[in-house]
Amino acid sequence: MKLTHDSIERNLALLIVLTVLVVSVGGLLEIVPLFFQKSTTTPVEGLKPYSPLRLTGRDIYIREGCFLCHSQMIRPFRAETERYGHYSVAGEFVYDHPFQWGSKRTGPDLARVGGRYSDEWHRAHLINPRDVVPESNMPAFAWLGRTPADGASIAGKMEALRKVGVPYTDEEIAGAAKELEGKTEMDALIAYLQGLGLELKGVR
Repeated sequence: MKLTHDSIERNLALLIVLTVLVVSVGGLLEIVPLFFQKSTTTPVEGLKPYSPLRLTGRDIYIREGCFLCHSQMIRPFRAETERYGHYSVAGEFVYDHPFQWGSKRTGPDLARVGGRYSDEWHRAHLINPRDVVPESNMPAFAWLGRTPADGASIAGKMEALRKVGVPYTDEEIAGAAKELEGKTEMDALIAYLQGLGLELKGVR
């Protein structure tokens, strides 16, 4: 049977098969080379794996759904770089599992929020966002300041991340729980936020 545009459109099963084939091949041709491209697999200068406190804070950030309103990906457009800073590059996120990219912004992008505000500002903002940003519609997270950070599972998380390429040492894993002693979930979340985007800002 001679395949023509008309005959393909009239044969639903064939149309589905060819569509899946085209999308699969096209997707592979776009995605697979990125696994071998140096700029997407090499950490930017100064990038280090998350400390136990920051890793815990990142888990809280994900658990509380912060990523649903705050992106962590500055696109290479003037309007974005003037407001947020240098556009995001893949080498900043080599140790992120999963990535926190996206374009949904109810609140501002947080990719370069590290060092922009003091710890006290973040604490006040998390306890009652409207105390520091009157027009904010962000919910309050005051209970994080009363909840101890979980030190029991942090070593297991770091071991799991080491299996996917994050270079944690045995010593770092062994001492992880101690770093969380006396810390609250709010302390951990603030530590995570304060470290975001510092490499390309030249802080580290």
